[in-house]
Amino acid sequence: MTNADTATTTAPDARAERRAKRIAKHLSSFAAQHGGSADGVVEYVGAIGTRIVLVGADGAWGDQVAPSYPVGLRAAELAGITLHDSFEGELGLKVKTGPYEWKRMAGIQI
Repeated sequence: MTNADTATTTAPDARAERRAKRIAKHLSSFAAQHGGSADGVVEYVGAIGTRIVLVGADGAWGDQVAPSYPVGLRAAELAGITLHDSFEGELGLKVKTGPYEWKRMAGIQI
């Protein structure tokens, strides 16, 4: 294996790690602003990437998009996010919605 081969095989991993660290900063910031911790789910959304849905300790929710599922998982790991298998059950019950969310969910019906 030549130096050129080594550079091409490690460059994508280094790039993915940099992306994960950048996303992790956003996840950590969300957790800090919403009670100091967050739970989440990493969901594959197709060719555009992966969605990391977060629920803060105070019940606020948000999301962040990662370019791939492995990058999303790594970002959540770096940020110390407690991951769940799905958004149902315990995690879904933690979400607190307000008038803004209800209005957005209802669309033009309100």
